[in-house]
Amino acid sequence: MSLKITVDADLCQGHGVCQSEAPAVFRVGDDRQVELLDPSPPDDERVAVKAAVKYCPTHALTLED
Repeated sequence: MSLKITVDADLCQGHGVCQSEAPAVFRVGDDRQVELLDPSPPDDERVAVKAAVKYCPTHALTLED
């Protein structure tokens, strides 16, 4: 089962927590906005992606299983 991630760009402040939790899936650019490297990551990224969503300080990330 794959995951589907969405980002609310209006909420993202570029803290980079997502990138530190799941660097294969998220990257924060020079513009301080998160970039999804893989919007539907494989199942082996599930734990890291869930941590990124959970710990995002602005709740800019949404995850659908």
